This record gives sequence, C-alpha cells and structure tokens, in this order.
Amino acid sequence: MTTIIAPRTHDLGGFEVRRAVPTIQARSVGPFVFVDHMGPAVFEPGLGIDVRPHPHIGLATVTFLWSGTIRHRDTLGFDQDISPGDVNWMTAGRGIAHSERTPQALREGEHPLHGMQTWVALPKAHEEVEPAFHHHGAASLPQVELGGAVLRVIAGRAWGEESPVKVFADTFNVAVDLPADAEITIDDRAPERALYVLEGQAQLDGADIPEKHLALIDRGARAVLRAKTPVKAMLFGGEPLDGPRHLWWNFVSSSKERIEQAKQDWVAGRFGRIAGDDEFIPLPER
Repeated sequence: MTTIIAPRTHDLGGFEVRRAVPTIQARSVGPFVFVDHMGPAVFEPGLGIDVRPHPHIGLATVTFLWSGTIRHRDTLGFDQDISPGDVNWMTAGRGIAHSERTPQALREGEHPLHGMQTWVALPKAHEEVEPAFHHHGAASLPQVELGGAVLRVIAGRAWGEESPVKVFADTFNVAVDLPADAEITIDDRAPERALYVLEGQAQLDGADIPEKHLALIDRGARAVLRAKTPVKAMLFGGEPLDGPRHLWWNFVSSSKERIEQAKQDWVAGRFGRIAGDDEFIPLPER
C-alpha cells in the first residue's frame, strides 16, 4: 500500500519551502535524509533568495531547478550560478560553508524560482572526505524519453542510464516531466524509492497522489506513474543507509560527538570564509 506524506511548510517571507523528508513516516529514503521543495514563486523586483553563509558536515547537497537561478559560493572558492536543468553537487565531508543567493542582475525585474534541494548522507567510510563542489550543466545529464515523458537522471543510475555526478553510494535521483495522459513504469532497481509531485495531478498504481506530496513506493514494486494533467515530479532513493544518522541544524553525522565538534568549529570560525560574502548565519541556540 502506498504511503502518502504531506510535507511541513515554511514561509520564508512570501517564499514557501516544503520539507518532505525527514518525517515520522520517512526518516530517510535510500541515502536521502532531507528533501526540500522550493517554490514555485515569483519574486518582485529587488527581492530574491538570500541564504547567508552556513556550514555543513557529513553530507552532500544536491540542487536542481525547474525555473530561476541561484548563485552558489563556498569556502573552497567556487562561485557558480545554477540554472534550470543543471545540477549542483556539493560534498561537505569534513566541513564546508556556502551561501545561496539570487544574482543581482535578476533582481532588477520579476523573476521565478522553482526547484528542489536534497541532502544525501555520506556512508560512514566517507563522512570525513575532503569537501568538494561539482557543477553539471543540463546538457551533460542523461535524458530518457518514454511516450512523451522526459526523464533526466540527476544522480546515480536509472532506466539504463548513469549520471556523470559522482556519488558515494547506490543512488536513484530522476527529474520527471510528464504530459497529460502519459504514464511510465518506475525503475525498480533501487531498494528504497519515493516520488514527490511538485506540480500536477498524478496517480501511482491508480491511487491519486496530491500535488506537493510525497509517496513512498513499496520495495520491489514495479509502480506505474500516470499523469492526469501535465506533471513535474522527482524520484529519489537508493540503497539504505549503513546505520542511523543524527541531524542537527545543517550537520549530519553517525556521531553525536562529531556534531558537537562541528558546532564549536562554526562558532570559532574554523570553516573558513567565502570571498565576497562576509555575512553568516549564527549557530542556533537550540
């Protein structure tokens, strides 16, 4: 039986973010421990996204957009705009800090933003790897077309294709665009899978999946996704985690002690600085 999860919604000053993972029903799906749906939104002139510099450990952040542009800057010196169809994969490992902002040129007029950011917990053997950042343009990602459906393999393997994005565990991450009345059989190779419907009226094995909701797919099931209207969706999952993870603020680790160390490192300024972005988000009090 399909489990449907309503995400928690946060209003960030007129910009909605829906958190579908973690929840009571799904602490993780494969290596994915955090799933945020951003927007859709249209910003007025002068406004935009301003996520000040903040730290991460023990995870990789994955950003994918359907509309808009976000500028990524980090303590490794990378300064990269991400546009629709691109993928930003940032491996935090032993520690990195980054900011995410709307480029100034876009703020001169109205501009949209719609996308997803997910966190992938690194396997225990790789939790302390050197931090890294990789940008992959839309043209570099494998694209599968099935009966009008367009499937873009963001990370890992699916439908016989493999993304160029370097992953640390078996990963399943696919952006789905379906025209009305199209249907696909979801690749069943990954042990754990979930479907998030960003837009449109969809059915999974004949059951309606509300827009902006998450559906957990039974292990091994060859589920059929059908679009009643044009649908945008994200498929994600992979092999289960190699043990429990602790999440506190922006830190993910198999060790509570490591998270305490990360807190101290952020307060002490040991994550480094981001060129051209001297603001920062203070450590939360709780």
